[in-house]
Amino acid sequence: MEEIRFDSEYITLGQLLKMTDAIDSGGMAKWFLSENPVYINGEVDQRRGRKLRNKDVVNIPGVGKFLMIGPENGE
Repeated sequence: MEEIRFDSEYITLGQLLKMTDAIDSGGMAKWFLSENPVYINGEVDQRRGRKLRNKDVVNIPGVGKFLMIGPENGE
């Protein structure tokens, strides 16, 4: 599992897709999520604006599994 580090309270699922090169641009997020299942903490989620926070686990089949590492307790 790969760690994705960020300094803000959260990042969005759309931002993660771009960071992991699953998509080339933010505009592709909606299409990608309509065509591919993405699992957040074991549950399918298709919202590109879904907030990913510290310790969330995201599984993008064909791309990878990622552990979100952000500030603890929103610090």
